[in-house]
Amino acid sequence: MQTLTQAAASLASGRTTARKLIETCLERIADPGGEGARSYVAVYAEQARASADAMDMLRRVGRAPGPYAGLPISLKDLFDVAGEVTAAGSTALADAKPATAHAAVVSRMLAQGFVPVGRTNMTEFAFSGLGINPHFGTPRSPWQRDPEGSGGRIPGGSSSGAAVSVADGMALAALGTDTGGSCRIPSAFCGVVGYKPTARRVPLSGVLPLAPSLDSVGPLAPSVQCCAIVDAILAGQAPRALEPMQLRGLRLAVPGNLVMDGVDSVVAEVFGRTLNRLGALGARVTHLAFPQFERMAAVNAQGGLAPAEAYAWHRTLLARQGDAYDPRVRSRIERGAAMTGSELIALQTARIEIRASMDAATSPFDAVVMPTTPMLPPRIDSLEDDAEYTRVNNLVLRNTSLANFLDRCSISIPASRRGDAPVGLMLMGETGGDERLFAIAAAVESVLKE
Repeated sequence: MQTLTQAAASLASGRTTARKLIETCLERIADPGGEGARSYVAVYAEQARASADAMDMLRRVGRAPGPYAGLPISLKDLFDVAGEVTAAGSTALADAKPATAHAAVVSRMLAQGFVPVGRTNMTEFAFSGLGINPHFGTPRSPWQRDPEGSGGRIPGGSSSGAAVSVADGMALAALGTDTGGSCRIPSAFCGVVGYKPTARRVPLSGVLPLAPSLDSVGPLAPSVQCCAIVDAILAGQAPRALEPMQLRGLRLAVPGNLVMDGVDSVVAEVFGRTLNRLGALGARVTHLAFPQFERMAAVNAQGGLAPAEAYAWHRTLLARQGDAYDPRVRSRIERGAAMTGSELIALQTARIEIRASMDAATSPFDAVVMPTTPMLPPRIDSLEDDAEYTRVNNLVLRNTSLANFLDRCSISIPASRRGDAPVGLMLMGETGGDERLFAIAAAVESVLKE
């Protein structure tokens, strides 16, 4: 996978053009043997070519809006694009009015000259960590991608098409959203880097909501540096080169409770090997229990904030178009109808208390480290049973959702050797500690790439 930095350098030197980069992506999207048809719900071929030509012309006369002008990106089908319906991976919104303006994050990427090549497929309304979509098909993870008709493995969700678009070179980076792990889970299952920022740093205007208390917008890309570049732009900041932190003396907390329950043997082996390598290079790895995790699980046992907040948005649409929903997504949203106002207030109060307690518990450390998901991506056809779908979905979301509840920044980095089963290593930083977490992640990534 080509990084944003590499592609920008090639553009600056004249070794390539924006048009060539766009054509490569469009060819891969159109490949009948590829995942383009399942990864994209709309392709902007004509607009992308015209935009690329414009950026090439501006660069020739020294007027390109930035070093990344002309680089192809994909947009999750959750972001408003002026003149288009934001369908959120569903058919229930087919008759909705088109957006009148771009989402704020889309406008910020366009202002830097990035070229969207299309809208990516996703779990309907972003309400699952698996990436299965019965309306538009399910993109397949690059790992053990079986021939057509034999299933393949899930890509993770909800930003499923976003992750596959990057992994397959159909875009150099992708914009996704993360409410419970929707950038990090598909990144782990598809072998790319996924980032969840401290939510308040990036505007949500023009993004179809799932649970506003938990929603965030983040990038999926080939490297930590790539994610840092896109994250800075999304947050309205100037991108800059990362300076990795020194590994020697880095204080890493490894939870011994909850996050390692039921971990697949391959995930456990890769995770343990990674911790040993980091320790050998001077990182101070401390294993301990965080009782806050069990309390989080307890207060969220009835579904947590997401169903209640999702139901508040969906209840009118459900009454009108409920039969158009994926039944699995509909049932999860409808759980929110049962939460009373007093229960919601109690949950919000508990969240504040747990966040404060966790802030104190992690203050002696630079980051908390755990597997992104406790399992490898399962086969798509193994999730046809509703009970198994629910079990696996809950397990896949378990580790990643901690950062959303705590409103912290978090990143997933590929930890497997090339060609092996995909395993993600997740680092969780402090609330507002995004810049520091990127520096830590860059240091860890350098070890994982050796």
